[in-house]
Amino acid sequence: MKDILQEIVATKRSELEQMKAKKPSLREALLNSDSGIIAEFKRRSPSKGWIKEEGRADQIPLSYQQNGAAALSILTDQKYFGGHDDFIRAARLSGVTLPILYKNFVIDEMQVYEAALCGASAVLLIAACLPKVRCRALMGLAHELGLEVLLETHSEAELEYAELRPDLCGINNRNLGSFVTDVDNSFRLAERLHSICGNGSDAPVLVSESGISNPDTVRQLRQAGFRGFLIGETFMKMPDPGKALNEFISAL
Repeated sequence: MKDILQEIVATKRSELEQMKAKKPSLREALLNSDSGIIAEFKRRSPSKGWIKEEGRADQIPLSYQQNGAAALSILTDQKYFGGHDDFIRAARLSGVTLPILYKNFVIDEMQVYEAALCGASAVLLIAACLPKVRCRALMGLAHELGLEVLLETHSEAELEYAELRPDLCGINNRNLGSFVTDVDNSFRLAERLHSICGNGSDAPVLVSESGISNPDTVRQLRQAGFRGFLIGETFMKMPDPGKALNEFISAL
């Protein structure tokens, strides 16, 4: 007679193996991309309110993929950004195979597990939110779960976090206290970040985040050493975000 319990346990082992299996690499996707654009699904902003309240996670991320994005970022913070973990699940179920960045204010191990469970490829860790020791521990857990880490900095004082050797180093052009955006922040900090990260094959990939609305800016940032460009509001505020992405890439 068939043992149902053994069958269930075997199925669970298979499901766990799939969960722990190697996920699409955000780092490799950016290194191999001509555009390097991480298109962001962002419905709301604390400073601007709703950008696209009706935006659907089972439509826009897939449209981004179909229109040339190198990778995706999906906001999962609910209160301030109108996001949800289920948005990543919905994107995966819709057919998205690109690397997805779990974008939230991660401060606890539980959130790293949530990122792995919902289908993300990488998790965002923000230096301004975490003591360095805590950041190191969360990075270690993420790697154990098969997730890459995009470590975000904003100021020169935070650049020391790059010594932790994350998979990707981001410079946020938006001050998370005032929400003032200045793309020159990436240019100001790029040389210093390069000196910390080095130029070896295992060096973190540099990503410029926020406030990018012009293809010329992407070209200039690439010359400064950046390989990833996280862009959200520029696309999400348009009637068809995927089409807006396509036009942006064409202009590159």
